[in-house]
Amino acid sequence: MNIRSLTRGDGVVIGAAVVLFIASFLGFISVDCPSGIDCSRADLPNAWDSLGTVMSIYIAGIIGAALIVVARALPGRKVLGLDIGQFGVALSIFALWTMFWTIIDMNADAGAGAILGLLGTLLLAGAAIATPLVPALKVALVGPPKPQAPQPYGAQPQGGYGYPGAQQPPYGAQPGQPQPYGGQPQPGPAGPAQGQPQGGPAPQASDFAPFWFAVPVARPLFAEDGSQTPIAELAPGTWYLAVEQRGPGLVAQTQDGRRGVLQDTSGIQRG
Repeated sequence: MNIRSLTRGDGVVIGAAVVLFIASFLGFISVDCPSGIDCSRADLPNAWDSLGTVMSIYIAGIIGAALIVVARALPGRKVLGLDIGQFGVALSIFALWTMFWTIIDMNADAGAGAILGLLGTLLLAGAAIATPLVPALKVALVGPPKPQAPQPYGAQPQGGYGYPGAQQPPYGAQPGQPQPYGGQPQPGPAGPAQGQPQGGPAPQASDFAPFWFAVPVARPLFAEDGSQTPIAELAPGTWYLAVEQRGPGLVAQTQDGRRGVLQDTSGIQRG
């Protein structure tokens, strides 16, 4: 799960789910105590005393929030042919709809649990709907990692996967064969290539050289067969390897070895 793919809108969704969880244990109704009577120890019912209320409002909202966050971190997941993110948005709206009419139909004053439940479902549904539409909510929740401290002269950089300074062979290179950045061979005397007749024409090398890049915002990575089904989502602050030019797009490789086409290459940062 790529946490860096989460947005500010997803952070609001997570906060709303926490509010719903807390509200489910608070009093669902409130009572007015007559003068001279202490009602501070009155056992007021909460949402868990009504199975229909807690499941259709509070648990439904929490499940909806979880599906939205999982869909953002693991794009392309489906249940019964439906995207789990869309199903989570529908559950969030359903929780708000049920909470609204439950409060309207209450015969008593709303308690802290009901009021917080209404605010939580309103915040949850609003963030679920507005995140794809409002640019401020689409900003990454976790910023890019801070640049590493300068290394002493001659020291090897301590980079991992996706760090341009890491000493890693380019895509397609065999282990144990050091290659310069981009995979271009060093000039120098060399014998004829194995399996190629002497004096024959040398194969033309491609102009494309693999390179590291990072995206400015979260962008989907589509399957190489041309379908519009996302197989992963590239997150800002992480370096990915571009292994091939595919029209205006790039064929990129993720940390777990998956390959796909990045169709939107505007504003990418080359390593």
